[in-house]
Amino acid sequence: MINFFIPQAMAAEAGAEGLFPGADMLFIVAFALILYFIVWRPQRKRSKEHRALLAGLAVGDEVVSNGGLIGRITKIEEQYLVFEVAENVELRLQKGAVAAALPKGTIKSI
Repeated sequence: MINFFIPQAMAAEAGAEGLFPGADMLFIVAFALILYFIVWRPQRKRSKEHRALLAGLAVGDEVVSNGGLIGRITKIEEQYLVFEVAENVELRLQKGAVAAALPKGTIKSI
């Protein structure tokens, strides 16, 4: 009577593998390659471009910050830069917060 409510477990055949020997390792390697090309490589490229942008900043460049502020660089220090967002209004900003450099004359056209 108890066998009716609790079915007996059927044991798998001994030595049964997946598709072929080593298939598990192939899936792990394939997953790592996909992750590399979709996540790590593009992120490293963006990081390299941003470091080049920060290294190329000079006084007089027009930049936009991560917060959306647009201004002209008036002074560059080691970790910070000072940029003018309006006449006689200067803000201190971390270099890493610069999102992009704008073409000359962008501020006048806005």
